[in-house]
Amino acid sequence: PTEGRAVKIIDLPSSNFDDRGAVVDMLVLHYTGMESAEAAYRRLCDRQAKVSAHYVVEENGRVRRLVAEDKRAWHAGVAHWRGHADINARSVGIELMNPGRAFGYRPFPEAQMKALIELCLGLLLRHRIPSFNVVGHSDVAPRRKEDPGELFDWPRLARAGIGVWPEDDGPMADGPPRELLERVGYEMSDPSATIRAFQRRYRPDAITGEMDLETETLLRRLARLTQTLESVV
Repeated sequence: PTEGRAVKIIDLPSSNFDDRGAVVDMLVLHYTGMESAEAAYRRLCDRQAKVSAHYVVEENGRVRRLVAEDKRAWHAGVAHWRGHADINARSVGIELMNPGRAFGYRPFPEAQMKALIELCLGLLLRHRIPSFNVVGHSDVAPRRKEDPGELFDWPRLARAGIGVWPEDDGPMADGPPRELLERVGYEMSDPSATIRAFQRRYRPDAITGEMDLETETLLRRLARLTQTLESVV
C-alpha cells in the first residue's frame, strides 16, 4: 500500500453503543443515505433512533469518531456473513457521507476516498481483519441494503491493501455458483438479491440479479482467491 496511515480524527460521541462480546474481525462500509450531514449526525447520535457507527468520513475528508472501537456500534442491523449473524459484535462500522439513492446518490470525492483508505489501513493495523471480511452493508444485508453502492471504488481499496478483488486472469474455483456464494460469505435466503449484491460490488455496470457467465466467472475467481487467503490466515 502506498497511502499514508495517519488521519486526524475528531470525536463526536454517540450514546448508541453497548459491549461487544466478540473479537473484531470485520470491517463494514456504509453510506449515510441522508439529505445532509447535519441530518446524518442527528440520526447517528439520537438515542431514539438506535443506530450509530464507529466512524463517519465526510466528503471533504474529515473523519469523526462516534463510538470507540472496543464497543459495539449499531450499524449493520439484521445481517449475515460467513455463518455469523451478530455482525455488529465483530465489526467496525464506517459511514461515508453520501445522500444515497433517496437524496441524490453521487460519486465519492477524492478527499473522502483518501481519508477512508488512511482510516482503514489504521484499523487493519489494530485488528486482525482478513481481507475477505472487508465488506459493504449490501454484502451482509443483500435483501435490505444497497450501500455503499455501485459508485464506490472497491478496486482502489483492494489496490491499497483493503479488501479483495478478483484478478482478470486469476484461477477459478469449482462447484455450483450457490455454494460458491456461500463459501465467499453471502447468505442465500434470496438468491436474486444476493447476486445483485455481488454484482453491485464486483460487476456494477450490470446489476441484473442473474447468474450470467461474466458474473459466474468473477465469482469463481473470487472464491478461489478467498480460499487462498483463508489458508494463510
